[in-house]
Amino acid sequence: MTIDVHDETGEMTEKHVTLVTIVLQSAQDRLHLHKDTECSLLFVDQATIQALNRDYRGKDKVTDVLSFALNDEDGFEIAQDEHILGDIVLCVERAREQAREYGHSFERELCFLAIHGLLHLIGYDHGTAEEEQEMFTLQEDLLKAYGLERKP
Repeated sequence: MTIDVHDETGEMTEKHVTLVTIVLQSAQDRLHLHKDTECSLLFVDQATIQALNRDYRGKDKVTDVLSFALNDEDGFEIAQDEHILGDIVLCVERAREQAREYGHSFERELCFLAIHGLLHLIGYDHGTAEEEQEMFTLQEDLLKAYGLERKP
């Protein structure tokens, strides 16, 4: 998997970027995605993610992660190559806050949000209780491989 990473915050260390990249690449293997799969990962601040959330989802509030699929569920296709998934936008400040709220590491939260974004790009959703259980169970399974599961 090729992941085009951009850190607009200047806060992400090489260690963090490498960990998230490895976890996403591992997820690609476990999800049986094509070896040429590509996506982008953008680390942003609260103002940027709030603007994106407002402009593209009509929700004028800060969120933790947004996914912009190039091939969406309505059949609207932008990508010429089906292996180019789209963009994952992750709010670093929100990830830090949530790590503290949930009592786990910042690294675990970064990877959780990146996996969550990836699953949205490939069609998973959590609009119903069944969809949420399927998606969140899969997220936890993918994170366990790196010892990043949620602690009780």
